Amino acid sequence: MKKIDVKELHPGMIFSAPVYIEGNNLLVPAGIAIRKRDIERLVNWDISVVNTEGDPVQAAPVASQEQKSSEASSTADEDILENIDHNEAIDGLSGGAKKISGNMLSLTEVHENKGAYRSYVDLIERLDTVFSNISSGISVEPRTVDNLTGRLLQAVREERAHIIGFILGGEVSGQMMAKNSVNTAILSALIAMELKLTHHKVMQIVTGALLHDVGMLRLPKEITDKTGGLSAAEMQRMQAHPLYTYKIVTKELLYPEDVGLVVLQHHERWDGEGYPRRIAGPEIEIGARIVSVSDAFEAMVSEKPYRNSMMGYQAMKNLLSDNSRRFDPDILKAFIKTMGIYPIGSIILMNNGVIARVTEVQGDAPLRPKIRILVDEFGKMYKQDEGELIDLLTEKSLFIARALDPKEISKKRG
Repeated sequence: MKKIDVKELHPGMIFSAPVYIEGNNLLVPAGIAIRKRDIERLVNWDISVVNTEGDPVQAAPVASQEQKSSEASSTADEDILENIDHNEAIDGLSGGAKKISGNMLSLTEVHENKGAYRSYVDLIERLDTVFSNISSGISVEPRTVDNLTGRLLQAVREERAHIIGFILGGEVSGQMMAKNSVNTAILSALIAMELKLTHHKVMQIVTGALLHDVGMLRLPKEITDKTGGLSAAEMQRMQAHPLYTYKIVTKELLYPEDVGLVVLQHHERWDGEGYPRRIAGPEIEIGARIVSVSDAFEAMVSEKPYRNSMMGYQAMKNLLSDNSRRFDPDILKAFIKTMGIYPIGSIILMNNGVIARVTEVQGDAPLRPKIRILVDEFGKMYKQDEGELIDLLTEKSLFIARALDPKEISKKRG
């Protein structure tokens, strides 16, 4: 992995491989031009170095960058993405879009099922307690984690749409490690179910997903809480956390090797360039491959001290640009099928000016989800779930023009 000084970056620069911030946090995919605001954010975050395996290539207009990104994906992914409008600017929205309120975009507000939300928060709080005990050296019984795994799977089965929506909502403040782990476990459960793995295997994968970063608790705070770039020595310590996690999971919590491999290998890459053992392809345990995709998506859509969260659509687009480097292509396809190109909870602008929220994805038609109107074409806003529910599979004249970032809309209104 090459280190590039941020001072050497300029708007329009394109790299032949993805550019990362601090290892696994994506700045831009391969073939996508770096924007002025990307560089400004790096400066504001006091990040001086980015990492990439690629080389700078000749700059090109933004439209052709996006075409290149699509060309880098597999044939199946091209079929999925061929009709997507990648223009994410919100200038020129219809009157309805400009009138939308911040409250209308709150997932807590629009989801009327408070029981699902309570279950989600309870999972985070209980896992946070587990992490606190492990950090303090207090013994944790495996059945405590097993209970969380069972509760999470029950919530996913009974309240699938609501639970997925909370991931994009960023509803819970604080308890970041527990929240990220619960979100990763939810996504991992969805993939494992889509692949029709046995219930026992799904349980093992979800348990591994809940515990996949617990080794971070054994690293110094000056490393885990650092907002700037890590030194070579610090990066080496950081990349040892799967080994610490494996020891905690198998030696302290006494989980079997199948769970241990999930946590040990979740940072391995499909191309063999991961860590800690640089294994590749099918040598990587399937649970670890699943958690790898889930963890990457969750990291992109959640707030971090050094960057804002991405929209679910942008995060999905970044995953699709991987081109079999970090991720197992079959796992990615299962993830797309279960989550859609516009994940549940995404706020979207339709071709007729309507603003809506994605309520259900349709695996065989990822560009045609079910949506709930938030603001109609005349600018009328609807409270909670009062807006019309539309199935884009049957409404052929309607299509998604672009994904909207609720935060950017709020800024426009201000």
